Amino acid sequence: MTKSNPGHFFEDFYVGMVLNHATPLTVSTGDISLYRALTGSRHALYSAATFASANGYRDLPVDPLLAFHIVFGKTVPDISLNAVANLGYADGRFPVPVYPGDTLTAVSEIIGVKQNSNGKTGVVYVRTRGFNQRGEEALSYVRWVMVNKRDAASPAPETVIPDLPKNVDAATLGFDRSYAGWEDGLAGSSHRFDAYEVGEKINHVDGMTVEEAEHQIATRLYQNTAKVHFDGHAQKDSRFGKRLIYGGVVISIARALSFNGLANAAEMIAINGGTHTGPLFAGETVYAWSEVLDKVELNETVGALRLRLVAVKDQDPGAFALRGDDGKYAPGVCLDFDYWVAIPR
Repeated sequence: MTKSNPGHFFEDFYVGMVLNHATPLTVSTGDISLYRALTGSRHALYSAATFASANGYRDLPVDPLLAFHIVFGKTVPDISLNAVANLGYADGRFPVPVYPGDTLTAVSEIIGVKQNSNGKTGVVYVRTRGFNQRGEEALSYVRWVMVNKRDAASPAPETVIPDLPKNVDAATLGFDRSYAGWEDGLAGSSHRFDAYEVGEKINHVDGMTVEEAEHQIATRLYQNTAKVHFDGHAQKDSRFGKRLIYGGVVISIARALSFNGLANAAEMIAINGGTHTGPLFAGETVYAWSEVLDKVELNETVGALRLRLVAVKDQDPGAFALRGDDGKYAPGVCLDFDYWVAIPR
């Protein structure tokens, strides 16, 4: 019997299965600095403790996406070590801020399974929760991932597809912080809640070329051990013949690029949905554009924008191309990400 972990295959999963993931991780200011170095994030809330303290935080908080990637990474050895691809996200929430010194752990429950028609793979739906050292739920989300079968001849499980909300109801977010101390000059923009209109599209203009070493360091920072991101030798025989860049790297870079046009939209408060629509490889350049899908008032000083963030590679984001005439995602689109973000009024 092997002492090493071969990871779960599709036929190992069943609805109701609960997985308590290793390894607890205490988040440090070093993690924040390295995340900034790898993504280029410039939002003032996650750059300056003074700015954060003036707007409802007790100290410099951890970017919710960094906390998301850390928790996501813990799930990989148990859920997606044998994955073909991570397919999508839904119902993501960040109810409690994470600060340096907090220790994050993760627990997942399998909420759906569906074997693919090829009989060689299947889709696993999982809800993951991240907790701090006080047992408070700091974040939760659903994702679905395509996983290889160990044996194509093994019987297919009964299909269970969870009923997931199309989006998070902003009224349930319970946002209670005040942005009364917000300074536009320090944040980098004078465009607040009222400046944005539903249906508006924003070209974020800037691009970032992703280097091999950078995405490897980022994925290691999150302790994500997925073979498709690390094992170049094994990936020679894959359909792409090389390693894939972790989709979370694409999300974080696109989000960082969105600063140019959405500098005041700093605090991600929910994930409505997301799809990795195409692969990204080292040497390719990420650009991004956003569309305002909805807007609501949260309190006297804060509003929320529902944004679609689209990442494209090696092309002009100003074309705002999402789908072709056939209804499929346009060539070069690698991320379609729907989220709520807080912004001062």
